[in-house]
Order: sequence, then structure tokens, then C-alpha cells
Amino acid sequence: QIVPASIRSAQPLDLPDALSEEEALAAMRRRMSANTVLRSFIGMGYHDTFTPPVIQRNILENPGWYTAYTPYQAEISQGRLEALLNFQTMICDLTALDVANASMLDEATAAAEACALALANKPGSKLVIVSDKVHPQVMDVIITRMDALGVTVCGTDLEKLQLEADQQNDLASIVAAYPDTLGVIRDFSGVAAEVHKAGALFIVCADLLALTLIKPPGEFGADICVGNSQRFGVPLGFGGPHAAFMVVKHALKRRLPGRLVGISQDASGRPAFRLSLQTREQHIRREKATSNICTAQVLLAVMASMYAVYHGPEGLRTIARRVQSAAIWLASKLKSAGFKIASDAFFDTLAVEVQSADAILLAGLVHKLNLRRIDDQHVGIALDERVTSEELSALLEVFGLATPRVPFDGHALSEPSHSSFAIRHSSFLQHTVFNSYHSETEMMRYLHRLESKDIALNRSMIPLGSCTMKLNAAAEMMPLSWPEVGGLHPFAPRDQTRGYQLMFAELEQWLATCTGFAAVSLQPNAGSQGEYAGLLAIHHYHRSRGDTQRDACLIPTSAHGTNPASAAMCGMKVVAVACDDDGNISLESLRAKLAANEGRVSCLMVTYPSTHGVFEETIAEICALVHEQGGQVYMDGANMNAQVGLTSPGAIGADVCHLNLHKTFCIPHGGGGPGVGPIGVAEHLKPFLPGHFTLENKSGAVSSAPWGSASICTISWMYVAMMGRQLTDATMFAILNANYVAKRLAPFFPTLYKGLGGFVAHECILDFRHLRKVTVEDVAKRLMDFGYHAPTMSWPVGGTLMIEPTESESKAELDRFCEAMQAIYTEIEAVENGSISADDNPLKHAPHTAEIVVASEWSRAYSRETAAFPLPWVRDGKYWPPVSRIDNVFGDRHLVCTCPSVEEAAA
Repeated sequence: QIVPASIRSAQPLDLPDALSEEEALAAMRRRMSANTVLRSFIGMGYHDTFTPPVIQRNILENPGWYTAYTPYQAEISQGRLEALLNFQTMICDLTALDVANASMLDEATAAAEACALALANKPGSKLVIVSDKVHPQVMDVIITRMDALGVTVCGTDLEKLQLEADQQNDLASIVAAYPDTLGVIRDFSGVAAEVHKAGALFIVCADLLALTLIKPPGEFGADICVGNSQRFGVPLGFGGPHAAFMVVKHALKRRLPGRLVGISQDASGRPAFRLSLQTREQHIRREKATSNICTAQVLLAVMASMYAVYHGPEGLRTIARRVQSAAIWLASKLKSAGFKIASDAFFDTLAVEVQSADAILLAGLVHKLNLRRIDDQHVGIALDERVTSEELSALLEVFGLATPRVPFDGHALSEPSHSSFAIRHSSFLQHTVFNSYHSETEMMRYLHRLESKDIALNRSMIPLGSCTMKLNAAAEMMPLSWPEVGGLHPFAPRDQTRGYQLMFAELEQWLATCTGFAAVSLQPNAGSQGEYAGLLAIHHYHRSRGDTQRDACLIPTSAHGTNPASAAMCGMKVVAVACDDDGNISLESLRAKLAANEGRVSCLMVTYPSTHGVFEETIAEICALVHEQGGQVYMDGANMNAQVGLTSPGAIGADVCHLNLHKTFCIPHGGGGPGVGPIGVAEHLKPFLPGHFTLENKSGAVSSAPWGSASICTISWMYVAMMGRQLTDATMFAILNANYVAKRLAPFFPTLYKGLGGFVAHECILDFRHLRKVTVEDVAKRLMDFGYHAPTMSWPVGGTLMIEPTESESKAELDRFCEAMQAIYTEIEAVENGSISADDNPLKHAPHTAEIVVASEWSRAYSRETAAFPLPWVRDGKYWPPVSRIDNVFGDRHLVCTCPSVEEAAA
């Protein structure tokens, strides 16, 4: 009755029979056992690390952390917001720059985002100069991103930099690596001066662990610093997920992409954390955005920040000194034997000149060691915190040297390897949090205190529309902790990664089956990256046919803000298509815009079911109209969980679709990331899928690693393996649950948009715009007193709540949520009819903290009981919001986005 018959699938999904949890885990173990986990000293921005077990057990393997949502409702997100503030502080301190965001997707993406920021900072600029000694994946992603904007990328030896007059005019930024991909530490103060003379920005890709010992970029003229925090306790994971970072000078903070955590105050005047300058999430600016990022790598940023909290500044220095000392010891032995090293100024990486790089790599394999092939006559050795004396001796044997009589003893040498210009003299991580929790007991309790401040899926239903907060089954998560999943370097030889290749091939095929497409790429490591990669495939398809004039991207006014932002990033011109009174795409408006842009139409971006929560009946006709004009149809897969098994993008008529594996296919949100955003494409777009320098298709990389956040693809593999053809049941239950909630709440809150027969799809939008004295924000905050996270607030329509219950919730949980909403309705009625003050009521004062409820004085117009226990079942496991309502305006006017100083903390 709900999905239009014209697009309904006639056949069941062509998927294997469903496996039990035990069977699926055994099947995954068989596949991953085909991987060969050697010690990789390849480097290139990826280093093996030791995850402290207290962090592994209490964060990575803890649903209280990995099932939390993006902290848009700050009052119930204080724990992860504090952890992210720690991350931002760590980045600012180590880089000596002013404002860091709460993480980026990966290092290469962060570098490309920095280049885009620089272009916006100097309008009219069309040149980016990149050091020829950045990591290759960084260069590749910058080229991909800049090419779509018509910007020239020039790879240059920065030691020979001489800017011509025309280059100075065109220059947006120069990108350097510190240390560089050969491990060399260079003095860039002269380069910084040249960049600034041209009115451009100096961007530095840096290594966080090295920055504990060497001069930070902010002290030699960097405007922006980017990099990866992976080596701070986050497993290699064959490429991800890892939390990259981006930090800028104060003057650039309002152009910073991603999220920024800051400190404000609540209604009681107490300090409280929140997302600051929320419109900085640039996709909200739609086609005027320079970034489409609407997610981050929160779970991994939390892990990296807690690695720094656990070790503290002295612990990090000790680790760094030991790593560098091992490199100095190894270099001295190699040089004594006549080998040449690229430079005497290094941190942990040596580029060694040899007669045959291939021979050295083969010798390394004999000792179960992976080294980096730089070229025919150079190999790279990148050491890490796990390096042992035995491994260093084995490395010498790889180069034909005898095992030394006096092995490396693990103690730090007194003299650094680099010149005095690069020695760090400034302090870092002096904040109390980084100097308090160095025992496991204290660390465990600190993490638990933060976790208990938040509402995650392990506490109650999170009914967010368009966000799909469904079960992340424990069996799906377990393989993440296996060494053969987490221990592989992303550039390890292909014959060592056979298990991953088998798993990828199966998952790609399963996703192709679900979407009705010919091929799938798993490289994009977020939905925003998937959007971009999909549009880029369309862009290159038109270019390959000589249709370079096709630059118009048609986007309904109801679309996600990321849609127009992604189109702008691909160099397309956004053309808005109107919606009718029922929230559907207006065919009249679409025909008019197609006609007005005849010959120029590149594509239409459409979300299905629509962002308004209904299955539009004209979707097939919409696709046909675009195809008649020579355009392509890009389908946003945000709502794919309402399609799987019932219909598919390919069957409807789309040419490309990105999927949010962290929505439909069970990768957990992790407090706002990680995610995976693969794209499925029709046959004619297969040649334009993302490439990578390690793959047969070497161009068009959109992520640092060839398979993006590879390790968490195991979660989606497990989900599909355990569901099989019953994925269709999940879709039907998602639709059933949404309609149950909509029907049960209909007497109290009208549903804004309805489809066939008065039904909704997998989510419903409740309308509060008729209220005069109560706002949707009041309702959202009051739900916290019931122990619930609010639905999506005021999007896609202001003054509404969008509810998506998902298939994971039982009828009992749906009933509890509906009872809470009905109780709130009663309170709304009392306020609206004047029975209780419009300014002094449970809605306006929500949420209620324990401190407020037990205060000696209580002068409010309602009882403490009403404030804290609005329904009898709320007493059972009562959730106490840690802060009362937060003052957003105060937080933006008094921007503080790092931990308070020692003096402030003492005060």
C-alpha cells in the first residue's frame, strides 16, 4: 500500500542464505585468515601503534561510545563533546596553531579541504603548489579535488622555489610535508615568507608524534596544518577509519570545514560544551560552500585524544624519543656499512639508497617485514612505537649486515637527529586533563564518567529522521578487534591482503544487488565523499563524451544541504527545482528547468524516498525526463533503508547512488563518525569510479587509502551475511514502525507529508508550526527528561520534528516513546490554553538536572516530581541530564574551543 507498484521489485534479493551469528563469525574468520599480517615499516602516514587496552575495551568496544549520535543535542552529549574538546586542544597544542576542528576524514582529504579553504580566502586564485615530497596519496586527492574546480596543481621541490610574478597573483596556497615522505625534516620558514608575500596560505602536513620533539608548524609560519592522528592508538585497519585533523590561525576559523566544539554556559550559568558556530558546517551554505563535509571521525578522534590523556605530555615525549632513538641507531649502523641516507635530519623514517629496491623488499619478506619501495634504488623504513631490538637487528640483516653485538637497548639517545632549528622548546598539553589520568583505574573511571553523561543506543531509542540510528549488533562489531583486520597497512603487498580482497568482492557484489547497479566502489569514507565521488563520475562521463558544457546540476529545494555543496565542489552550477504543496518534486518546475538548461544538464540529484518521508509516485517519470535531456540521475542513498528488497535505485532509473553504510548497513555512528559512503553505478559509469595510485586505475582518488575505511566494511559484510534475503524484512519493519508511530501520534501531532493511502515511508514529519507559545526546541529538550534523544529538529521544514524509529525497535520501545510524546502534548496544551505560565513550565525549563531538582529552594509552577519523573517508568534507570539548557548565543559570542588553561582550571 506504500511503495508504488510501478517500481516494486518482482523478485527476491539474489543474496546467500542468512547465517547465524556463530556461522557468520566463522565465515569472516576464514576470510580474514587469508590475510598475512607482517610488521609493516612502510610509513607514508600510517604507523603501527599499541592501543591501550583500557581505551580498546572502554571506547572502541563499548556501545556507550560507538552507538552515540552526532552531538547536535548538546545537553545529552556532554561526554563526547568533552572528549572532542580534548582532541581539539591536543591538535592546537602540538601544532602551535589556534583553532582545530573536531576531526577530518583522512589526511589527504584534510589537505584538499585546506586547499579549497585557501582558494576561498583569495578569490580569483587558480594555482596550488604542492611539495613533490608529500605522500603520494595526498598529492593524488589534491589533484582530484582541484581539477574539478579548474585549479592548476604544480608539484615542486620547495627547496628550489622561486615564484614568478604571475604565479604570485594566481597562487592560493603552497602545501609542504613536515617531516616529508622521505622522512626529512626541512626548514620552511623561508617558504612561509614567500607564500605570505604572495597573499597566499601556507599549508603543512605534519606528523603528530614528531611534533612532540620538533618545532611545531605554527612557530615557522604555517597558516593551516593537517595530518592524521592514527598513530595515537588507532589500529591501522588496512587504511581506516582514522581521525585526521585540521587546525588554522584565528583569522581563518570561520572558514574551517567540519565541526568545532566550544564552551558555553547553561541556564544555571555553569560551563557546558556544545558545537560552536554550527553554520560552519559548510554544507548548510549549500552551493556557496567550499566543503560538503557533514560528518567527522569522532570515535577515532576520541580514541586518539584519550591516548594523549592516558600518556600525558611526558609519556608522549618518551614514546617519541624511543622511536627517534631507534631510527638514529639504525641509521648509524647503515651509514657505517656504507649506505646513504636521504638526510641526517629525520624523526622516524629513513630513505636508504640501495642497488636494488626489489631485492631489499624480498629480503625483508624473509624476515616477515614490509618496507617501502620508493623507486628502483631507494627503500623507506618508517619505525613506530612497537619496534623491538630484535626487529632492528632483523632490519640490518635485510641489508646484508651482521646482527650487532650490542643491540638497541630501547633508551632514548641524548642528541636528536635534526638540526637545532627544528628542536621544540615550547610546552604542550599542560591542561589538567592531560596530567591526571595515567593509571588504568583513573582512566577507566574518567571514560565511564564521560560515557554516563550521554544518551546512546544502549540507553534508549534514538528516533532521528534521515539518520537511521539502528542496531549495531555485537557480532558485527567483533571482527574489528582481530589482528588480521586491524593490523594491515593499507599499502601492504596485495598477496598479503587476500582475505580483505575476498570480503570486498563479496560486499561489493551484495551492495550492487541491493542497489540494482553494475559495480560498487568502497573507497569513499563518508556519505559526503560518496556524493562527491558519484558526481565526479558523472562529470568525467560527460567530459569523456566531449560534453564539457554540461555543468547544470538540478537539485530539489528539499534536498540535503550536502547535495548543492557537493555539486559546487565538482564545478557544477546548482539549479533549484521547486517542490509542490505535498512536498514532492514539481514536475512543472522540473520541465521548466530542464528546458531552460537544454544541452547543459549534467544531472539531477534526488533523494528517494523523499526527504519529506514519502515515496513519490512520479520518480520513474522524473528520471526519464532527465535522461531525455542527456542528463544523469544521481540518487542520494540516505534513505536506502526504505528501498532494500522492495525496489532499488537501478530499477527506478538512477545512474549512480551513494550509500551510507553507517545508516542502512549497520556501521555505528560513533558519536558523529566513522562512516563509509560507497557508490554504486550503472555499466556506463564503471570506468569513472575512484582510482588510487596503488590500483590498476591510478587516477581520481577521493580518499587516502584505496578502500577508504576498510576495516569497518567488515561490519556491513557481517550484517548482510546474517540477514541474507531477509534484508527485505528489515525494510518492511522500518516502514511499519514509522507508520505505527505516525498513526499513534496522529491525534496529537499532525503528520506534515503523506504518500499513498495517507501513509509515510520509513520516517514521518510531525508539525508543530501551529503552536504559539511552545517551540520544537522545547519539545526536544523535554524529551531528555524522559531519557530520549530528540528526533531531527526543524529539518527539512522549520518548526517540525522528523521521526525515524528504524526496524531495530520493539513495539514496547515504540510505545514508551509515544507515551512520552503524548505526555508532552498534555504539557503543551496546558501552556497553550494558559493553564500554566508560558515562561514557567516543564517545557521551557527542560532539561532538568539532578542539581536543580534537589535544590533547597523550588519556586517553579510545577512540582519536582513532574520535572524529574513525568511518567512512572522514567524512574527505572532514570537518565539525569548533566547540564540544563545551553545558551547557544553566549557560546558563539565568547568562542572558546580548547580546554581551559591551568590558571583557568585552578580558578
